[in-house]
Order: sequence, then structure tokens, then C-alpha cells
Amino acid sequence: MGMWEEGGAGVMRLPSGRLVRGRGLRDGVPGGALPEYGVYLLGKQPPEVEWESRWVRWPDFRLPADDRDARDALVGVLARAGDERVEVACEGGRGRTGTALACLAVLDGVSPADAVAYVRANYHAKAVETLWQKRYVRRFRAASDS
Repeated sequence: MGMWEEGGAGVMRLPSGRLVRGRGLRDGVPGGALPEYGVYLLGKQPPEVEWESRWVRWPDFRLPADDRDARDALVGVLARAGDERVEVACEGGRGRTGTALACLAVLDGVSPADAVAYVRANYHAKAVETLWQKRYVRRFRAASDS
């Protein structure tokens, strides 16, 4: 088990110091270490990968089909990111991936009001693409706030 290299393609440091990688599936797997676990945010079944993975049904430009499933997957990503190379990905790597990374930031202590800005500053300037995705992040709460 290992961690991502900070500064690697798509790697974002959460406030706790955990590293998670976001990426677009259409860009292919970046060079270097492979993920040990991946969560794939797609409207249809993702392609097979050689590492453990989970699919969250999440159509493009929309929100997760099942909020509980998405939250459960993100809680799992946060837990595993402490000592595993974990990635979150959608087709393009911006909207759904950015939204999920912003929700991870909330789970890790960033306020929902600041999470989109956090991800745009630390992952990609165009992360979280739609008004609905921004609103989803603002309404997302850490488990202790629920």
C-alpha cells in the first residue's frame, strides 16, 4: 500500500493531509503508480480495471442517482485515502469528479460554502461545472452535521 506522490497529475491534498487523485477516464491512466482503489462516477457501468473499484451511478452534468450510495462511496474513499492510492474519476474529470472531491473536502473539515473554491484551488480551476453540482456541495454535510 502507498500514497500518491504530491504534485502528481490530478492529486489533491485534503486538509487532513490525505491525498486523493481525480481524473478524467477519457484521458487514460497517468504514468506512475496505479490506484489501489477507484470510485467511478458514470451514468453507465465503467470499464474493467485491474484494481478494486466501485461504481456510483452518476449521469453526466447531473447529480448522483442515489445520494446514500454516493455518500457511502465518498466516506469509503476518505477512509482508504489515509494509506492507499485512491482515485475518483468521471469521463472528463471536472464536473462529477470535482463535485465528489468537494464533498470529500467537506467530509474532511472544509465548510460546504468553501468546498468548491477549495477544489478549484487545489485540483482544477474548472471543477464543479453546473449550478446543480455547486448546490449539491453546499448542501452536503459531514456525518457529524447530519
